[in-house]
Amino acid sequence: MASKTLIVGLGNAILTDDGVGIHAVRAVAARTQPADLVFSEASVGGLRLLDTLAGYERVILVDAIQTPGGRVGDVYLLHPNDLRASLHSGSTHDLSLPGALALGRQLGLVLPTDDAVTIVAVEVEDVLTFGESCTPAVAAAIPWVVEMVLACILNDREL
Repeated sequence: MASKTLIVGLGNAILTDDGVGIHAVRAVAARTQPADLVFSEASVGGLRLLDTLAGYERVILVDAIQTPGGRVGDVYLLHPNDLRASLHSGSTHDLSLPGALALGRQLGLVLPTDDAVTIVAVEVEDVLTFGESCTPAVAAAIPWVVEMVLACILNDREL
């Protein structure tokens, strides 16, 4: 029996490119609905994200990212260890994903291992302007993101 896989679109669907994860996961859900997949949307990060991830053996997160020198519309396939750990934690949202996962495990939460967490991240342009549509370069990347998520699902089933 296959374990449940959680696919989470992260972001805010009314802040232009910040909604790319949500838009992409909605498109993935429209294309596939196997019983072992659970789709979710979340506008949280850090420790608050742990409630969403708890109890799943495999997680695929889809989110916006801004990197120095990044090209808008580029898509990255990452794992928690590819992300920098937070240097500060002034709030629960400030704690990095690797830090939150480690702390959650120490607190006894049942969370996926770091290698069972895949992040599909889209280099974005504008995450501050109110709007329900992504900028053109980010919107053009969504079909590629959908294909990457579907490939991750397929690869998980082949393991």
